Amino acid sequence: MEGLNTAEIKRYARHLAIPGFGPEGQRRLKQSRVLVIGAGGLGSPVLLYLAAAGVGHLQVVDFDIVEASNLQRQVLFTEADLGTPKAEAAARHLTALNPHITISPVLKPFTRENARALVRGADLVIDGTDNFPTRYLSNDACVLESKPLVYGSIYRFEGQVSVFNLLREDGSRGPNYRDLFPTPPPPELVPNCAEGGVLGVLPGIIGSLQANEAIKVLAKIGEPLDGKLYLFDAATLFSRTISIAKSPELKIEGLIDYEQFCNPVRSEPIPVLTVQELDTWRRNGRAHQLIDVREPYEFEIANLGGQLIPLSVLAGQKDELAKDRPVVIHCRSGQRSARAVQQLQEAGLHNLYNLEGGILAWAEQIDPALPTY
Repeated sequence: MEGLNTAEIKRYARHLAIPGFGPEGQRRLKQSRVLVIGAGGLGSPVLLYLAAAGVGHLQVVDFDIVEASNLQRQVLFTEADLGTPKAEAAARHLTALNPHITISPVLKPFTRENARALVRGADLVIDGTDNFPTRYLSNDACVLESKPLVYGSIYRFEGQVSVFNLLREDGSRGPNYRDLFPTPPPPELVPNCAEGGVLGVLPGIIGSLQANEAIKVLAKIGEPLDGKLYLFDAATLFSRTISIAKSPELKIEGLIDYEQFCNPVRSEPIPVLTVQELDTWRRNGRAHQLIDVREPYEFEIANLGGQLIPLSVLAGQKDELAKDRPVVIHCRSGQRSARAVQQLQEAGLHNLYNLEGGILAWAEQIDPALPTY
């Protein structure tokens, strides 16, 4: 069978048997190059199913390492991979799964400097990330390089999937991410999976749907989610599809500073306190109030003895903050607490400090016995 060797014919026999897919669809997959941004919760099922399906070349961009907390949902990895770069571990496991394809790990961030070159070399891009700057960057790079983008996002029990910038039969391109979300939401309203949690099976569902959309586009079968956003709720199994309209005014002329776009620099700086300084305050008996803006379950795992006021309710409980002494606000890593300080500054409070590095820094530099997660 032209283009497929004997081993591949055996491996992909169930694809070859599908009417409308057959050898031609499989050859298209074999000849395809896919760029997968992120090898985490979404990237794991995406990569596993595209590798198993026979996509000829997978390029994996991820500069992170495998951590124990990843294993609850990132099914591509095992305990043996802890501390290993995700892109390297992914390449090793995927090659073992299917030696007939090529895996190229990229162990660096996806940035404004390398985005267009990486996208340019692919036939299709899949966004498996969990932050808005990278989502807008991947979208804009795909628009500028005329590449389709398979989008997915997850949070707690909810997921979304769509196919952006798809080339249509009339030569036009379908809607892109900015047609759906022209501007990012305020940073304080955007908790990530580490902060808000995610049901372990959800990225498997959404990532598999992303892989499904990619295969449809590459093999030219079915009806991709072009101009449509699929919404899924794992808690109720409720799903629906909504239409996305193109904006005639939308123009993407180049890549921008996406960190600034999604997290505008504020005129009022955020005062910070290091964990060493807080430790000194405690040992010297300096008066202060310590506020923990994490969630109750995080507080149960480990805490510094502060007062728990989750970020989601902080605005309504700001009257509980001291006016006569410094208020030190902390979270797990310092990100949520920075947003908390910003909110409180806008409310007129100024005796505030963000604990730099949060509980993670305290455990690393002050109390190694403190549990982290």
